[in-house]
Amino acid sequence: MNRQHASALPQRFLRLCRQNLRRPKVADSTGAELTGAGLLMRTLVMRRLLRAHVMDRDERYVGVLLPPSVGAVVTNAALALDRRVAVNLNYTASAEAVHAAIAQCGIRHVLTSRRLIERLPFKLEVNLVYGEDFPGWVAWQDKLIAAVTTWLTPVAWLNRWFGLDEIQPDDMLTVIFTSGTTGKPKGVMLTHRNVSSNVDAIDNVLDLRKDDVVLGILPFFHSFGYTVTLWTILATHLKGVYHYNPIDARQIGQLCRQHGVTILLATPTFLRPYLKRCAAEDFATVEVVFVGAEKLPAVLAEAFEEKFGVRPHEGYGCTELSPIASGNAPASRGPRAAKQGARAGTVGRPMPGVEAKVIDMVSGEELQRNTPGMLLIRGPNVMKGYLGQPEATAQVIRDGWYVTGDVAVIDADGFIRITDRLSRFSKIGGEMVPHLGVEEAIMKVLAGTNDVQPLAVTGVPDSRKGERLVIIHTGLGKPVDQVIKELNQAGLPPLWIPSPDSFIQVTELPVLGTGKLDLRKLKQLAMEANADA
Repeated sequence: MNRQHASALPQRFLRLCRQNLRRPKVADSTGAELTGAGLLMRTLVMRRLLRAHVMDRDERYVGVLLPPSVGAVVTNAALALDRRVAVNLNYTASAEAVHAAIAQCGIRHVLTSRRLIERLPFKLEVNLVYGEDFPGWVAWQDKLIAAVTTWLTPVAWLNRWFGLDEIQPDDMLTVIFTSGTTGKPKGVMLTHRNVSSNVDAIDNVLDLRKDDVVLGILPFFHSFGYTVTLWTILATHLKGVYHYNPIDARQIGQLCRQHGVTILLATPTFLRPYLKRCAAEDFATVEVVFVGAEKLPAVLAEAFEEKFGVRPHEGYGCTELSPIASGNAPASRGPRAAKQGARAGTVGRPMPGVEAKVIDMVSGEELQRNTPGMLLIRGPNVMKGYLGQPEATAQVIRDGWYVTGDVAVIDADGFIRITDRLSRFSKIGGEMVPHLGVEEAIMKVLAGTNDVQPLAVTGVPDSRKGERLVIIHTGLGKPVDQVIKELNQAGLPPLWIPSPDSFIQVTELPVLGTGKLDLRKLKQLAMEANADA
C-alpha cells in the first residue's frame, strides 16, 4: 500500500472511497455492509442533513455517543468532512465524567441512538440528535446530489468545495478524554498530523494489504479504537468489521469467520473470553493480533497462540500519543514488519518517526541503554495538549518530549520494556515496590495452573509500614500459602511478598470501557476488604 500521504485525513477518505467504489468497505454485526460508494454516499447525505437540520455554522465541537458500528463510522466521517471536531463520549463512564466532557468542549449537540440512550443509567443534559430520525429527513434531492457527488464529481473539486484543502496539519481532528484511572479525565487534543502519523506508521509496520480485514471492537472514545479501527480503515484500503460488545466472544467469532478477518486489535482483557469461548476455526484467517492498553501476560499469549495458531503482539501507547508509540510486529507480514521486529516481554521498538528515551527520575538526565528510568516519547504523534489546561500540558510535554509516567528500560536493540507505572508503586518501609513486578512474579508462580486467570496488585495504607500490598484475583489455582512459599523460593524481596490475608478473591476484576484495569475501583475493593478484616 502507499506509505506516505501529504493530504489531510478527510481528503484521504474521499480518495480511498473513490478507489474502492464497488469493494466492501465497512460492515457490522447488525448486517449493515457498505461498499466504498455506499459509505461515501451515506456520509455525504449525513453531512447535508447535519448542516440543514442540526448544527449551527459556528458549532465546532460535536458529541458522538455511539458504539463501534457502521453508523458510528459514517457519523465521524461526516463530521470530519464538515471540518467539525468529533468528541466521542464514553458511554461506560459516570454521569459526572460525561457531563464534564460536554461542558469542557462546549458541546451543544450529541449524535446518538435511542437504543443506547435508553440503556444509559443517567439523563444527558444536552440536545440529543437520534440516528433513527435521519431517514425521515432525507429528500430525493439529498440522495441525487450524494450519488452524483460520489460517482462523478472529481475528488479535487470536492476538496475545494468542502474546504478540505485549507486543513492544516496542526488543526484539531478530535478530542478524546483520558480514562481517568489515575485522576480526573482530561480532554486530549489530537490533530490531523497526530492521527495520520499513527495511521502511516501502522500501515508501514504491519505492511497492510488491500485484502486485509480489521475487526473493530474497540470503542471510538478510546484513542486505540479511534485511530486504528476508525481512521486506519477510512484512510487506507482496509475493510472494517464492527461489533459493539468487545467481550461478546461468540458473535465476534462468527464475524471473523463470515468476513475473513485478518487483523484483530484488542486489549489482553478482551482476549480472555475469546480464548474460552471461540473455536479455533473462528480465527482461522487471522494473521495479526495486536494488543495494547495494558500488560500482556506471557501465559495468556502462549495459551492464545496454542489454541489459534497466532501469537498476540504487544504495543505501547496512551491517549496523549494518538495512541501508538511502539510495537512488536510479526515477521510474517513482510520486510517492514521484520525490520520492526518482535521481542517477548517488551512493547517493541518505537514506531517509524517516533523517538524514545529514558531519564533519571530525580536529575532528569538521559540514561544509558538497559538502565531503568522515566520513559519519554517524541514524534508527530505527541498530542497538541490538554483542552483548556495549559499548565497540565506543560507538566507532561517538555521540549517536545511527552513524559509518559511509565518506568521503562530500553535495551541495546531499541526494544522497550515497561517495568511499571509511576502511579503503581507502594512505598513500604521506605522502599518503592512496583505493583507490576509483583504481578509478574505471582503469574510466574501460577503458570500452568490457571493459564489466563487475571489478578492485579494494589496498595492500601498500613499503620506500621506506610502501605501494604493487596492482591485482587479471580482464582489462583494454588493455595495462598503455597504461592507465598514459591515467591520466597524465587528470591523475591521480602517487601514484595504479600501476607496471606492480603489475597482477595472476586468474581471479576474491575475494568473500564476501554479494556484497561480500573485502578480506582481496584483500590476501593482493597480498602473495603481491609476495613472488613
